[in-house]
Amino acid sequence: MSEKRRKASLEDALAALPIFPLPHVVLFPEAVLPLHVFEPRYRQMLADCLATHGAMAVAQIVPGEDDFGRPNIAPVAGGGIIVEHQRLPDGRSNIVLLGQARLKLDELDPDELPYRRAKATILKDREVSVPEGDRTALVAAATMFASEVKKHDAYFSFKLPPNADVSLLADLCTYQLIVDAGVRQAILGELDPRHRVQMVLNQLALQHGAMLSGSVAPKMLN
Repeated sequence: MSEKRRKASLEDALAALPIFPLPHVVLFPEAVLPLHVFEPRYRQMLADCLATHGAMAVAQIVPGEDDFGRPNIAPVAGGGIIVEHQRLPDGRSNIVLLGQARLKLDELDPDELPYRRAKATILKDREVSVPEGDRTALVAAATMFASEVKKHDAYFSFKLPPNADVSLLADLCTYQLIVDAGVRQAILGELDPRHRVQMVLNQLALQHGAMLSGSVAPKMLN
């Protein structure tokens, strides 16, 4: 599927975008997220997505309940397109989502469908310039932290696309390296790339220091 077609598919779905609420999961643009779909309501959601636009939002579950007794979800979510689908013999499925955009969700009232949906708005980054020194610092900090993780987990791998925009680098560093789901959610909601880069740098420094002191387990990064 072409990049143009992927974006068109997400935009086609924004009026009533299916929501996959998950604890501790934050989907970023251009990130690849494998998921296992097993609950009946999400099997139907997947079938509906595959039959139409192929798009869904992944929203992190946060504390509390909404007016309908459902778990609260963060108002900013990641919108993704299904790029791989493997149906299993028992009706479950393995899928892979490719992140496309940050989204603001205005959840729709429950209807006859068993899954949640929202009117979604694509959130765009502010058009600001990020100093080249910040980009260099981000790549260096991420590489250093990933190398430390690699010492404890030989299977851990970390790659950044060459010549990527600095805002994308910040997103991918967050998705692959930041442990705390609350921090990942805060970074998802930050639309100023300058601030986003600084948030990632600060968190990587904290995690690196904690790992060196032995207070963060490398397995948390798997």
